[in-house]
Amino acid sequence: MKTSFTKKQLGLAVACALTLGLASGAARAQHLQPAAERELWTDTRIQVWKNGYGECWHSAYGPAPLSTAACDPNYRAPVAQYVAPAPAPYVAPVVVAAAAPQPVYETVTLDANVLFDFDKSTLRPAGRDTLDDFVGRIQGIGSGTITAIGYADRFGTDGYNQTLSEHRVAAVKAYLISKGIEPNRVQNSAKGELQPTTKAGECAGAKSAGTIACLQPDRHVFVELSGSRIKQ
Repeated sequence: MKTSFTKKQLGLAVACALTLGLASGAARAQHLQPAAERELWTDTRIQVWKNGYGECWHSAYGPAPLSTAACDPNYRAPVAQYVAPAPAPYVAPVVVAAAAPQPVYETVTLDANVLFDFDKSTLRPAGRDTLDDFVGRIQGIGSGTITAIGYADRFGTDGYNQTLSEHRVAAVKAYLISKGIEPNRVQNSAKGELQPTTKAGECAGAKSAGTIACLQPDRHVFVELSGSRIKQ
């Protein structure tokens, strides 16, 4: 069976061939242009169309498409920019107050037999030094009464020794006041020879240099202060 074409049919076929050739050439030219210059052709699944050579098809209309790894050989994936972490919120340091020191109750005593010579109520130099040490030891005790008691040895009458012991304790009180102790803080009294420090029969015998030296502990003044102060 022979197939024959009329002039009209032949002309239509040639026109179609030319149209397809031009379309193929245009498509060929389009894929040679940079991908960023044309919009990509996609299907309903947003898949990019490619020809038999694996080249992407573009419509040549609309805004320039973004480069993709599938269509642009020079495509470089964007590098995430470093974002510095937000600074940690400021937390004020916790200041723990130190516990306030507590006052300590103390008793400071002085029982010195070096304060006075035999039959005297004048302080020895060594006696003044001893009282100075006592004043230093009671610093910081802001309250409390100082009790001072004077004594005498057995030589002499009871009345004489009582008066002598009173003079001795008065001399101690006056010295403490001269060192800054308030007068109303010092309470003084005297015992005479009634409460000797030496034991009975320890310094027996008549008045002599040896006996007088033996009785030196009985010529003393006892001083005591009780009170509270803050330990440093």
